[in-house]
Amino acid sequence: MTAISDTLREKLSTTTTSPGVYLMKDAQGKIIYVGKARNLKKRLSSYFLKSSPPDVKTAVLVENIVEFETILTATEHEALILESNLIKRHRPRYNVILKDDKRYPILRLDVASPYPMLTLVRKIEKDDALYFGPFSSAGAVQQTLRLINRMFMLRKCRGASLKTRSRPCLNCQMNQCLAPCCRDVPPEEYGEIVREVILFLSGKTTDLISKIKQEMTVAAERQNFEKAAILRDKVFALQKVLERQVVVTTERVDRDILGIATRDRMSIITLLFVRNGTLVGTRHFHFPDTISNDVEMVESFLTQYYERSPFVPSEVLLPLKVENQDVLETRLAELRSKKVRILSPRRGEKKKMIAMAMENARNRLDEEIQHALSGKRLLERLKVRLSLSDFPVRIECFDNSNLYGTHSVSGMVVFENGKPKKSAYRKFELRNVASPDDYASMAEVLTRRFQRLETSDPLPNLLMVDGGRGQLNIALSVLKSNGLYGKMDVLGIAKKEPQKGETNDKIFLPGRTNPVVFGKDADLLLFLQSVRDEAHRFAISFYRKKHRSKSFQSKLDEIPGIGEKRRQTLLTHFRSIHRIGRANVSEIAALPGFNKRVAERVIEVLRNL
Repeated sequence: MTAISDTLREKLSTTTTSPGVYLMKDAQGKIIYVGKARNLKKRLSSYFLKSSPPDVKTAVLVENIVEFETILTATEHEALILESNLIKRHRPRYNVILKDDKRYPILRLDVASPYPMLTLVRKIEKDDALYFGPFSSAGAVQQTLRLINRMFMLRKCRGASLKTRSRPCLNCQMNQCLAPCCRDVPPEEYGEIVREVILFLSGKTTDLISKIKQEMTVAAERQNFEKAAILRDKVFALQKVLERQVVVTTERVDRDILGIATRDRMSIITLLFVRNGTLVGTRHFHFPDTISNDVEMVESFLTQYYERSPFVPSEVLLPLKVENQDVLETRLAELRSKKVRILSPRRGEKKKMIAMAMENARNRLDEEIQHALSGKRLLERLKVRLSLSDFPVRIECFDNSNLYGTHSVSGMVVFENGKPKKSAYRKFELRNVASPDDYASMAEVLTRRFQRLETSDPLPNLLMVDGGRGQLNIALSVLKSNGLYGKMDVLGIAKKEPQKGETNDKIFLPGRTNPVVFGKDADLLLFLQSVRDEAHRFAISFYRKKHRSKSFQSKLDEIPGIGEKRRQTLLTHFRSIHRIGRANVSEIAALPGFNKRVAERVIEVLRNL
């Protein structure tokens, strides 16, 4: 039987059999796992009172549990929603946590406007607009936009509101826009184009082709041959799109098909998107460190994914039977505002679709594992080649950036297991360096990084500084003064000097006069250079942002008639200095406390900056 403390045993004996959510905590009181249960007592007993945990992953979780809490709910449905909210709030280590979709582009269509336009966004807002996506990459969404612009005459003006122009733009002259900004375009005519775009983006290309063919026939019968020819060309273009799509079912339904592959503690969930019977896309979700079993993973994934998805299909096909199918169907139906079916077919066409999703998940998992192994082997070789005392799981690299000593900043980037960990990147605005002194800058930023260890990130295994022996000695001095000397490996990376006949960047190590010669291990040097280049890019981008912001804000202060209140109004409305610079006179003049004369001053100053 699994070892359990008297405190846990006593608490378990008084746990209710009601539905609810349980929160597992470690010795530091940190929540490491959140789960839901129809019967809390029965579910918690399965962790602690069985002779052995059901699998190795659960055993890892149980070993770290010191206490647990329960939250009772009236129904299983409420428990499902509460579990999802708690996972998003606490981000427990061992739960399935779906990363934010902000990096995936989405198309937004504001149907509440009389003349809607498509815009590219990264976040779904709670408004009346329609959202399509997310798309797998910026390239994919740009390709879709180009296709829509070629076939449908939506407006392409910048800005949410329709601007009044004196003459049509180039898009109108190329027959890619109806130009409602300067022409009398009936909202009904424009609305018909919007409905066609919605059909296209919803994957209902076949329905759209049928609709346009009917319109073409009507136009030909009325001897409006010019319009019929335009509609004919549109049909041909849509048929070419349809030819490139893969039809996977004769049923014209919208469904998502889920596949899952797990090895050790790494899992991949793959979604195939079928719209109107056609496979339109695939996405893979990587979960590197979860202890949930497949059923728990799928349940948690479905809730988190569809809560933020712009589209919920009528059917979701799963490779396994979930415990709370009725609860999940109810939740998805709420999000869709229509009935949703969750199916786990055993035979037939749907079973073949699941097999395809499972094969895609396994292939992606194999690729991820091979990539991880190649990264691990590279770090093992790096450890040997540089005679490091520890395996470089966590690498931190620092780089400084300034222009003639102004706006001095520094950036810290972190690589874990050979990959950038952007959530751990740090920015430093240097406080005590008044002149361009790279040594003093490095000393300040490293001191600030390592002085408050109780609140900072974990110590790196390898500390990198951008520079030669001088910067390396500064780093060693800071570590000594903070009692950290010998607790991590340190190196300096300096750029090559072609005038001295050098062909490679130089790696300096403590106690060694000459830089390391990599010879046949050139890929190790390339890896270290990529870490340094990322630190340089990060520091430069931070410097440019600070410099640009201060330059613009100081310019705002210099404009006659722009005081603190008006400056705050501008920044609140436009949200960034760049948007103020791109605005027109009428937009600025319409703000509270502004007029046309002041707006013209603002535009004149910012556009000449």
